Amino acid sequence: MIKRPTIIDVAKLAGVSKSTVSLVLQNSPSVKRETREKVQKAMRETGYVYNRGAANLRGANAGLIGLVINNLRNPYYTELGVSAQMALSQRGYAAVVGNSNEDPQIQANVIESMLEHGVDALLIAPSYGGDGSDFEAVLKAGLPAMQVLRQSETHGDSIPFCSMDYRGGSLEAAQYLAANNARELAFVGGIKDASITIERCSGLVTVAAQQGLPLHNFYGDTSRRFGYETALKLAREYPNVNAAVAFNDLVAIGMIAGFAEAGVTLGSDFRLIGFDDIEEAAQSFPRLSTVRCDVNAFGKWTAGLLLDWLEKGVHPGTPERKPVELILRATA
Repeated sequence: MIKRPTIIDVAKLAGVSKSTVSLVLQNSPSVKRETREKVQKAMRETGYVYNRGAANLRGANAGLIGLVINNLRNPYYTELGVSAQMALSQRGYAAVVGNSNEDPQIQANVIESMLEHGVDALLIAPSYGGDGSDFEAVLKAGLPAMQVLRQSETHGDSIPFCSMDYRGGSLEAAQYLAANNARELAFVGGIKDASITIERCSGLVTVAAQQGLPLHNFYGDTSRRFGYETALKLAREYPNVNAAVAFNDLVAIGMIAGFAEAGVTLGSDFRLIGFDDIEEAAQSFPRLSTVRCDVNAFGKWTAGLLLDWLEKGVHPGTPERKPVELILRATA
């Protein structure tokens, strides 16, 4: 993949700072003539093309990084966007954030717009579906791009991917439930056959097979409403199911409400574990047990990998999966 020349490349070749190059591009009178000529020569030699539309967005002293997030209504992904943006800002970059709302066409539109405005790099938490043309456009643009937490169904291996040890967290949660008198297990929420759903359910599949426990999968929206409705269904139709892992904390918090309405006592009648450890998990009643995925640290880490690639040419390769932790509270 051919790397498109950036303002950083010009600064390195000219032996000046990134802000000096920006001043030259703005025709600032504060730049000495010899410095201006040096920068202009570097621009010609690198093939750098000034994108004025992008400059209007990014301001004089920062590069522009695109953050494409699949669902900013989910606090987990909101925190991802905020933590990445703050990390980028600390290294002198501005961020433009787009929410795809789990819609592949909106994602394609957002990526196209960001490329048109000359972003220097992209950090993408992909939505599922679509024909992959948006990722083809990213590859053709030749700029650093990373997938986080989820992988594109069409370009899973062509763009670097970073995530967390969801499989390990799922296994730890399932083993805990099995060791605490689970009769039958359930996994609630998530798109069937999506990689992240498979990973977050994998531990239950393993433990159910090893210990001969029935496992019931209730795939669906990753929302409070779906969790609420599924909890009512479990209480009404599946009396032997007494332990569950939810796809995420939003689903689990909805299940708390459903079980309360059905008269099921969490922590004794039924053990429930969520995923992510959003802020509301520790504030729910009863407080939600969950697999903590430190998305704040993850956002900072991945932003750093992306900028090291952009600034230093250090390709992230296949980074390790960040560890997760089972947090036990009242519901389990």
